[in-house]
Amino acid sequence: MDYRILGRTGLKVSSYSLGTGSFGWWGNSNEEECFQIVDQALAEGINLIDTADVYSAGVSEEIVGKALKGRRNEVVLATKVGLPMGNGLNQSGNSRFWIKQEVENSLRRLQTDHIDLYQLHRPDPQTDIEETLSVLTELVQEGKIRYFGSSTFQAWQIAEAQAVSEQRNLASFASEQPPYSILNRGIEFDVLEATRKYGMGILVWSPLSGGLLTGKYSKGQTASTDSRATRFKGNTLGDVVDPTREENTLKFDMISRLQQLADESGMTLAHLAIAFTQVHPSITSTIIGPRTLGQLQDTIKGADIHLSTDILDAIDTIVAPGLTLDALERGWAPDWMNATSRRRA
Repeated sequence: MDYRILGRTGLKVSSYSLGTGSFGWWGNSNEEECFQIVDQALAEGINLIDTADVYSAGVSEEIVGKALKGRRNEVVLATKVGLPMGNGLNQSGNSRFWIKQEVENSLRRLQTDHIDLYQLHRPDPQTDIEETLSVLTELVQEGKIRYFGSSTFQAWQIAEAQAVSEQRNLASFASEQPPYSILNRGIEFDVLEATRKYGMGILVWSPLSGGLLTGKYSKGQTASTDSRATRFKGNTLGDVVDPTREENTLKFDMISRLQQLADESGMTLAHLAIAFTQVHPSITSTIIGPRTLGQLQDTIKGADIHLSTDILDAIDTIVAPGLTLDALERGWAPDWMNATSRRRA
C-alpha cells in the first residue's frame, strides 16, 4: 500500500481508502462481515475510513464506531454531513443550525470524541459559504473535528470558499471528495487544477462508475437481483448502472473496448479502472466501497498495479480527458439547472 500526504495537512493516508456506504441496510446488514471488512482493510494497510451520516440513516457510522472500538487512533476517520437525515425542514444542508446538531450525532454514532475529516456531502446554494466555514472553524477550535473538506463541489465553489476563508480569517477546506472514473473524467477539466492550486487533498469516489467497470453488467441484459441496479431501482444509485437505460448504451460500447485493453494488459477491468484513478498527480486516495469481504480481497489484489504510458494513452482514445458521459455520474444536480431556473418566468 502506498501512502500520500493529504493536501497541506501533513497527514499520511493510504492510496486506497475504505468507503462504508454499503455498511447497513443500503448494502450489507451483517455486522460481523462488516467488522471483517474493516479488519482486513486495516491489515492491508488502509488507514483512512470514510463514511457519512446518511449512509443507511446512520447505521454505517454506528457499525464503523463499533468496528474501531479500542483502536480508534489507528485510523484517519472521515464522515460527511448535509444530505437529508429526516423529514424536518432543517435536517439537512450546510447551515450552522444543522451542522452543530449533526456533528454531535455523528460523534455519538462513531463512539469517538473527534472526527479527523468532516466533509460537506454536497454544496448548499441556500446557505452562505461564510456561515458554513464559520461553524466548521469553531468545531476545529473546539477539538470536535481536526480538518474539514468538501465533496462534489465545482471548481468555482472551491475557489470561492478558499477566498472567503482567507478574507475572514477562517480555516479552509483541506480536501475535496469528487466522483472520478474512466467513464467520468469531468474533474480533470478544472476541479483537479483548482485543488492543486489551493493545496487540497483529493479523495475520489465511484472509481468503478457504480459497478459498471467491474464487467458484471451487460448491455441489454437484466441486472441480477443482488446488484445495485436492482436494489436501488428507480433511485439515482441504481439508475446510473441500469443496463436498460439509454444513457448507458454508449458507456457499454466503451466498456467493451476497455475490457479488451484490460485483457491484453493481463489485468481485470476493475483493477485497470481503479489503477487509472491512482495515476493523476492530484489524487491522494481512491475510495473503494466493498459490500462483501470477497469484494475487498479482490480489489486489494490490484493495489500494486501501475499503468504504463501506453495503457493510459489507449484509455484516452476510448474516453477523452475531461469528459463526463452521463450527467448522473456527476453526483449532484445544481438548483440552477432545474427548469424554473433555466427559463424566463
